[in-house]
Amino acid sequence: MKIIIGSDKSGFTLKEAVKAYLLELGHEVTDAGTQNIDSPKPFFDVAPVVASAIQNKEYERGILVCGTGAGMAIVANKYHGVYAVAVESVYSAKKCRAINNANIMSMGGWIVAPELGIEMVDAFVNTEFTQDLEPWRQDFLKNAYNKVGELEKEKNLRGGKDGLDVFTTR
Repeated sequence: MKIIIGSDKSGFTLKEAVKAYLLELGHEVTDAGTQNIDSPKPFFDVAPVVASAIQNKEYERGILVCGTGAGMAIVANKYHGVYAVAVESVYSAKKCRAINNANIMSMGGWIVAPELGIEMVDAFVNTEFTQDLEPWRQDFLKNAYNKVGELEKEKNLRGGKDGLDVFTTR
């Protein structure tokens, strides 16, 4: 699977552990930074690189790591078609894919130990939208996902019209 990953200084150690694990499994992994702990990139510079790559469908999944996971998720969610979720457990990593069709998982380097982060990434990467759910729930969630997409277009969410500042790529 093609995966793009990025972190700021606070998420560097966790990102490196996750990246090594994914590479060991044979995934194609691109590191959007921070590549060197001594010259870190801030979350607001890293998240747009990952979100843009997901938005443009260059990668199947994105993984972001900052101190809490929240800052990266907030920035990534400014991109149309990007669904980033900050997660703190294997359960939430699996469910954000199965229920919400998240395409970016964000974690906190201050919160998540590397061993747990690896388990969370496993759940995120290996779970498909509506996986292991009852047929009625699969239908409901697919309809809900489409409705959210329509809402984005109808209300021009993430498009700047409603006073939202956004990052869009062309």
